[in-house]
Amino acid sequence: MSIKDKIAPAPREVRLAGLATALPGLGLLVFGVLVLVASGTSDVPRNNVLAEAAFYVVFALAVLGCAAGLAMGQTWARTPGLVVGLITVGVGWYLTGPSGLPGPGVPVILVGVAILVLLFRQPSRAWALGQRPDETEEEAAERGGLEGRAARRERGDS
Repeated sequence: MSIKDKIAPAPREVRLAGLATALPGLGLLVFGVLVLVASGTSDVPRNNVLAEAAFYVVFALAVLGCAAGLAMGQTWARTPGLVVGLITVGVGWYLTGPSGLPGPGVPVILVGVAILVLLFRQPSRAWALGQRPDETEEEAAERGGLEGRAARRERGDS
């Protein structure tokens, strides 16, 4: 099966949200590696540092998996992508406000807001609902939205 067969049709907003979601994932991965590297210079027990680094790396891989799902047009990745966007905005707010670091905080907020805006735009919502061109969001929801698409797939309908 080629990569083209694995990629589902999705609007440009969803694919861009996938790219934007990869940024916090890459940041977490770098942070996890830095925690591991810096562990040699601290008095903290090695087990604690390894557990912390492993947490960040596992979380980074989950976020990067979500980003890949969005980039490949998988509907399951939209909700985790929204959660990543909300968490990213929160981290940026904390950096900007309580931590007093607006330099890195503002760009982090902007990445989180970009993820949220892209995933809440009308083409993204229509894609997630399985909305047909000739129907409203309410009609798509009444038809069953995602559940209706899943049921049709199971029955073998197109």
